[in-house]
Amino acid sequence: MAAVPLILLLLLQTNSPKKHQHFLFHISIFFLTFLSNPHLSFSISEDEALIKFKQSLKNTTALDSSWHKGTSPCDKKKKWTRVQCHGNGVEGLLLGEAGLSGELDVGPLIALPGLRVLELANNSFSGTIPEFFLLGALKSLYIDGNIFSGEIPKDFFSKMGSLKKVWISRNKFSGPIPESLANLKYLIELHLENNEFSGHIPSFSQASLTSLDMSNNKLQGEIPQSMSKFGADPFKGNTELCGQQLGKECNKGDTPQPQGTPWFNLKWIILAIVVSLLLVTILFRAKRKEDHFDKLGKENLDEGLHVASSNNRKSMSIRSKGGDSIRGSSRRAGSQAGGKAMGDLVLVNDEKGTFGLPDLMKAAAEVLGNGVLGSAYKAKMVNGMSVVVKRLREMNKMNRDVFDAEIRKLGKLRHRNILQLLAYHYRKEEKLLVSEYVPKGSLLYLLHGDRGVSHAELNWPTRLKIIQGVASGMCYLHSEFASYAVPHGNLKSSNVLLTEKYEPLLSDYAFYPLINNTQIVQSLFAYKAPEAIQNQQLSPKCDVYCLGIIILEILTGKFPSQYLNNQKGGTDVVQWVQSAITDQRESELIDPEIVSATDSIEQVVKLLHVGAACTVSDPDKRIDMKETLRRIEEISLT
Repeated sequence: MAAVPLILLLLLQTNSPKKHQHFLFHISIFFLTFLSNPHLSFSISEDEALIKFKQSLKNTTALDSSWHKGTSPCDKKKKWTRVQCHGNGVEGLLLGEAGLSGELDVGPLIALPGLRVLELANNSFSGTIPEFFLLGALKSLYIDGNIFSGEIPKDFFSKMGSLKKVWISRNKFSGPIPESLANLKYLIELHLENNEFSGHIPSFSQASLTSLDMSNNKLQGEIPQSMSKFGADPFKGNTELCGQQLGKECNKGDTPQPQGTPWFNLKWIILAIVVSLLLVTILFRAKRKEDHFDKLGKENLDEGLHVASSNNRKSMSIRSKGGDSIRGSSRRAGSQAGGKAMGDLVLVNDEKGTFGLPDLMKAAAEVLGNGVLGSAYKAKMVNGMSVVVKRLREMNKMNRDVFDAEIRKLGKLRHRNILQLLAYHYRKEEKLLVSEYVPKGSLLYLLHGDRGVSHAELNWPTRLKIIQGVASGMCYLHSEFASYAVPHGNLKSSNVLLTEKYEPLLSDYAFYPLINNTQIVQSLFAYKAPEAIQNQQLSPKCDVYCLGIIILEILTGKFPSQYLNNQKGGTDVVQWVQSAITDQRESELIDPEIVSATDSIEQVVKLLHVGAACTVSDPDKRIDMKETLRRIEEISLT
């Protein structure tokens, strides 16, 4: 069933109504833009365009190190940071969470003909929506998590017919939802939640649309029948909405008036019949369109792994970054050919049970998070087994055999404090890792987000147990991957999961060989160590620094500023603790929730000194991982 909307999308993509009429319109827009921007020329290079675009931004520290005029943004040896390339041309700008602000000047980006993805999410841009319609070839636009405001013109997206993903959530947009969004025939994902949109919802009838969220706005009236497949969740938080999805009957005044004559409804019936007939034809001919991806369908979709459920739950479909939808094979994962057929899910650990890609495709799922390395989702399969599927970003293009060898190393790990990897799915454009699901969640959440029973149970013995478990798991990784520059590489409290008995499990470990060199600085927390920031020097001591941050975070209860890209916010726990030790006032730093419930303050202070020893700025003076564990165990025994 999951393949049906994908095939319908193919059908839509093979038709281009009004193509010739739009051609003259797009040419007119281009020349009008060119004439109104005399600083642009047909010969402007991509580096000049990006530098000019950068000049309209503020707080560009994240870009200053590599964005230099006169160098190629796509040079393989010195590729510009946060620039995604296809061949020698810029294909995407991945500027999310970069601490940027200012007034966006979209004009220079017209000189990037290959630009398909523009990600500006989670920055501090404000004002009305910029002129993104000048970038008619965009396929994905992410501006969620900024401070944009005002109304969006109803025809704003009419010139952006290639758009497949539109994320404008968590801003302050107001007024009606632009009608032109409903006319984007290839639209796959639309996220408008947490704005101030008002008025009636346009009818979104695209068969391709699989991810929708309009919650927490000020929308009114009846939800269109064409959107019944999405259930209630995408519409929650709109008190004046009604319809069968919400189980709320509408008054006559709530129902939008039909558009035009009865022909308006008749044409949709005719279209449905035509689509059904063509669909049957396509299904019969589907086998003739198989390619070298073996078990994978070649539905030309956009980047992303789409999942949802109640409380962000819907049905899960896995979609590749390169554009293809991953369709499960009927072959059992790991069967024949060692499970290495490119469409298969390869099991590397069957201790938790066996399953295949079709099992995941049928699973109900929910979003767990979207981090720097990738997006994570909980998937509950029909057999009751729950797993976490992680779609990895910025993985290098190593061949399948090398990737298989690296992942199988991870699958063989056995330690009480290491999250077990269960399976993987490989494609050149797509890497998925499947691990066991840990219900209680991350240490980050229990320390800073949860204020219920679980947080209350973080007493001193529990925190000491967590610290000792993390250190034990790290020592194991440092033994198993001694040859890696950083055996873990991404240790932080969000990557420490806790079992029901508060036993810590390390996740996102040993990814260093898998990540693109050009993206590794942005991807791994180990690069926050002083020597990595200053000299790009990476070693196992960077892992020790990261462990020190966790120790200080657990003991002080403070959110470390080191976790933030711009370090604006949180507490610089390293500097804070070092100053307190110098002034001999360590006890003042301890989390009051520990102080009020224990008489082991001396023990806590000793561990605070271990955390400080792990975060010494000079790596040569920093203790190593074995010594760290030895000191922690010594404190634990007392």
